[in-house]
Amino acid sequence: MYELLKGLKVLDLTRLLPGGYATQLLGDLGAEILKVEDPWQGDYMRWMEPHFPGTKESSLFWGLNRNKKSMTLNLKSPQGKRIFLDLVLNYDVVIEGFRPGVMAGLGLDYETLKQVNPGLIMCSISGYGQDGPYRMRAGHDINFTAIAGVLGLTGQSVDGDPVIPPVQLGDIGGGALMAVIGILAAYISREKTGYGQYIDVSMLDGVVSWLPMLLMEQVSKGTGAMKRGELLLSGGEICYNVYQTKDGKYMALGALEPKFWETFCRLVDREDLIKEQFSRNPSAKKEVEEVFRSKTREEWEALLADQDTCCEPVLTLEEAKEHPQLVARQMFIPLDHPEAGPVDVIAPPVKFSQEPAGAVAKPPGYGEHTEEILTQELGLGTDEIKDLKEKGVI
Repeated sequence: MYELLKGLKVLDLTRLLPGGYATQLLGDLGAEILKVEDPWQGDYMRWMEPHFPGTKESSLFWGLNRNKKSMTLNLKSPQGKRIFLDLVLNYDVVIEGFRPGVMAGLGLDYETLKQVNPGLIMCSISGYGQDGPYRMRAGHDINFTAIAGVLGLTGQSVDGDPVIPPVQLGDIGGGALMAVIGILAAYISREKTGYGQYIDVSMLDGVVSWLPMLLMEQVSKGTGAMKRGELLLSGGEICYNVYQTKDGKYMALGALEPKFWETFCRLVDREDLIKEQFSRNPSAKKEVEEVFRSKTREEWEALLADQDTCCEPVLTLEEAKEHPQLVARQMFIPLDHPEAGPVDVIAPPVKFSQEPAGAVAKPPGYGEHTEEILTQELGLGTDEIKDLKEKGVI
């Protein structure tokens, strides 16, 4: 964990992937993250399968919630609402992922919260945004990528089925990353103005924002010309494709620049293919396929190890964890689970020259820090906390 955002305090009302990933990134940078969870279920990512062996705790939760604290609080109760407002007075950011209108229904919308703390930054992550005809519509990642026009362009053949990406583009790219960008921008602005602001993050909007190259390709080619399997960088060109090797594994070739393609063709003694670099001719592609099937993946790695061809092995996740570049970059770090033992999680992806990474805190237990927050931050006594528990406020 770094300390670049030390002093920034975040109240995290989110559940599941988008908010969990966003606040984990902020926590990795040194922000103090407090998960505020309801007393009856909490973040249901905690209980989703797959579980750690012999437990009912989700391994998914451990991938999204390091460097955080957790308290339970019933925001539907008057006392719980009062406690939350007391916390807001001393926090910088509130991030939530409910459907539009839920926070207003609780009496905790931005207009209310900024009366308590004018410097507060509030970020709402939703599927379709806070306005528009789809604002109240339910959705998941597959829906956002579908409407954005991304899903319909996946796959390598014009007549083939779309392929669902295994990484959640809308949740992570459209939601979490856009939320972090918005929060940091608002934080910088507040340093200048003294005032916070409200941030409306739509996962659909975020996915659409990733499409500048595709949009410009359409502008150039015209409406109706955008078909799966015929896009730039989608596997249509023989110089930018995935090829099976002799042992049934795969190599990913990305030789877009002529110098890389020429180097590759000369290495395999096929200079006749140099002129076919951007060809979509099936016979030319078949020739390259046969070239790759002549060697195992290991043999290709050895041949290309010191060559600039932009050709790398297609690895499994297990193999990726052992890749020397990722090992050198320390991209997987162990956290000690009390029952499952050491668990590898993904390290912060950004490195800083003047900021050495510190220790990483394991994800918090459900409501683990409730009493600590109530006593140390709000000054409540033992009897008051006992009363709140009996009333179901915490």
